Amino acid sequence: MLLYEVFAVALTALRANKLRSVLTMLGIVIGVSAVIAMIALGSGAQKAVNDQIQSLGTTLLTVMPGQQRGVGGFVSMDDRARLTMKDAIALEERSASLAAVQPEMSRQFQIQYQNQNTNTQVTGTTANYLTVRKYEMAAGRMFTSAEDNAKERLAVLGPEVVKNLGFTSMDALVGEPIRIRGIQFIVVGVLKSKGQASPFMNPDDQILIPLQTARYRVIGSDRLRSISVLAMSEPRIPEAMADIQKILRREHRTRQGRPDDFQIRNQTDFLNMFSETTKVFTYLLAGIAAVSLLVGGIGIMNIMLVSVTERTREIGVRKALGATKLNILLQFLIEAIVLCLLGGLLGVLLGAGVANILHSSLQWNTQVSPASIVLAFGFSAAVGVIFGVWPARRAARLDPILALRYE
Repeated sequence: MLLYEVFAVALTALRANKLRSVLTMLGIVIGVSAVIAMIALGSGAQKAVNDQIQSLGTTLLTVMPGQQRGVGGFVSMDDRARLTMKDAIALEERSASLAAVQPEMSRQFQIQYQNQNTNTQVTGTTANYLTVRKYEMAAGRMFTSAEDNAKERLAVLGPEVVKNLGFTSMDALVGEPIRIRGIQFIVVGVLKSKGQASPFMNPDDQILIPLQTARYRVIGSDRLRSISVLAMSEPRIPEAMADIQKILRREHRTRQGRPDDFQIRNQTDFLNMFSETTKVFTYLLAGIAAVSLLVGGIGIMNIMLVSVTERTREIGVRKALGATKLNILLQFLIEAIVLCLLGGLLGVLLGAGVANILHSSLQWNTQVSPASIVLAFGFSAAVGVIFGVWPARRAARLDPILALRYE
């Protein structure tokens, strides 16, 4: 029997049991679509984070408090290493290799405007925030250094905060009063959107206020979350990092031989950290989704074993008419592979559709890559081969005489 005849017989058998074939494919469809959607979600999140970090510039360095350890683990928050305003002032005054220093402190607060309210991150920072962080204004202006020193109650909103307060126009709140922790502030500007990097991190959902205002009127502490600095140029980044380390060790009176109680990270460090995190996240989601492919493969093997039992007499007739073991093996193997390939194709379309829906309706960053399609499609074909071999071999080994007698 020629190969195309074997293929035709296999397709005829599938068409004869359409409902059973569709239900059998359903496990593969769900498995492949889940794998495609999860990989698209992870890849999109990774690309968005990478783009956002790179958009901040290659000369940006971030100084963060270190994590001191006590007996039995980490010590309490109050006893951990600190960064204060004195550290930021020391960096600005003593280092000749830094182009800008931008300290910041932050806390979550309830924001009120008339009868609307939202909970968001309030960041106290300096007037050079836009320059250091590569932000632009969508409406209004940024507060000035003089207003910061005067502890003025001014606020610059992120675009997501404007939406959360019920406005669609970016300049609708400029000049309007809002309350932060019950204290009245005047909105002077709105930032341009940076875009949400992932479902768990949104740089547009924040409010900027003058650092001195945050220090004395809102947060009531000189403890900084971080200090962002700009090196003069990329080649001078090592020099800038060495300067920061030397100045801060002297400020913190760190003895020689003791480790730093702060961390200095450049954009490459953040990029690598987020890339590794999102990769693990993507592999975890894809692995969970692949379990459904395994379940779908078991379902195919079960149905093919039932099919072999039902068609025992047919197999005996084909062998009596000259069909070889290889012909019977190929027939049942082709049936299993066709089921998986059709299920894989439908799963790819469904998974890509789900990824597009997540992007359009929830504004999540998703990216369907050709590699993920090839991987899922190839895996579905492999499932067909692996779980179709045993039923096919069982059919091929049937004794034709016993098969003809089967009722």
